[in-house]
Amino acid sequence: MHLQAGRDDARRRLLIKADEVRADLAASDRELGHIMSARADSAAADDEHDPEGSTVTSDWSLVAGMRADALEQQTEIAAAIARLDAGTYGICLSCQRQISKERLEARPAASLCIGCARVRE
Repeated sequence: MHLQAGRDDARRRLLIKADEVRADLAASDRELGHIMSARADSAAADDEHDPEGSTVTSDWSLVAGMRADALEQQTEIAAAIARLDAGTYGICLSCQRQISKERLEARPAASLCIGCARVRE
């Protein structure tokens, strides 16, 4: 029963994180829409040489990067849920050792133990 409670807790944390990532994606999509609208509205303006602040292009780049990060997190969460369903959640994909409880609490979608993750950095 204790093992099942741990799986239920892991699933709950992953689903909460998935909801957060979906919200981040929706916010990024809205922001990208605003940026596209601003770009269309100021098509004649030369924002690339505006000394007063960031350019539409740099704003676009920043938000697009944040969106790409959220998509990567979404993929990692889906893979973690699949590992949970397969009974392999919490096992390092590299060395096949147990991933620490603390690491999984901090990063529910972690697929590598801390030692293997450090090696890949």
